[in-house]
Parts: sequence; structure tokens; C-alpha cells
Amino acid sequence: MLKLLLRWALNALALMVLPALVSSITVAGFVPALLAAVVIALLNALLRPILIILTLPVTILSLGIFALVINGLLFWAASGLVPGVQIASFGGAFWGALIYSLLSWLVDMALGDSSKVRVRIGRN
Repeated sequence: MLKLLLRWALNALALMVLPALVSSITVAGFVPALLAAVVIALLNALLRPILIILTLPVTILSLGIFALVINGLLFWAASGLVPGVQIASFGGAFWGALIYSLLSWLVDMALGDSSKVRVRIGRN
């Protein structure tokens, strides 16, 4: 439970870093960032799989690049649901989602969540 709360807080901090990296993103404070981290997680858990399945032909034709568009759209939708977090354009949402994904991955790596990335070389 403590690890989940720590991951949530660190993802909120990652959201607070985004305005320094992407000019069209604004985050009013830590509480809106916490709420946005929860909304992003819920959208990714509930809507993303459905959208990936519905857009599978386009995703296959684009060699998976369209999945990044879906990430940007969900990130933009989350900003519309959370007061205090604003994204001015889809371009900002696209780059913000990409950077947030990288920062979230770094948080997972720092907390030792090895379930997402497993590379095995040689015999076990």
C-alpha cells in the first residue's frame, strides 16, 4: 500500500515537471497533479484497452505509432476532467503524454517494479 501511495505521489511530481518541458501544459499545484495522476491511471486502465482494440487496424498499418496518438488523446481528456490542469493543444498533449510515460517508467524502475520490463539473457 505504501508503495502505491509513493508511486502516486511521484507520478504527480512528474506531472508537475511537465510545464517546464512542454509550454502548452499548466498544472496549478500538487493537489490537481495528484487528481490528474489518478484520472490518467483510470483512463489508461479502463478506456485505453478498448481504444486500442477499436483502432487495431490503424495501429497495425501505422506500425504501432497510432498508439501514441491514443495516449495523447487520453492525456488530453484527463486534463479536461481535472480542474487545475490545462493542455492548450493536442500537440502539447502528445508530447506531454510521451514525456509523462517516460517519467512514469523511471518511477516504476526506481521503485523496483520489474513486472513491466523483463529482459532475460541466457539460462534461468
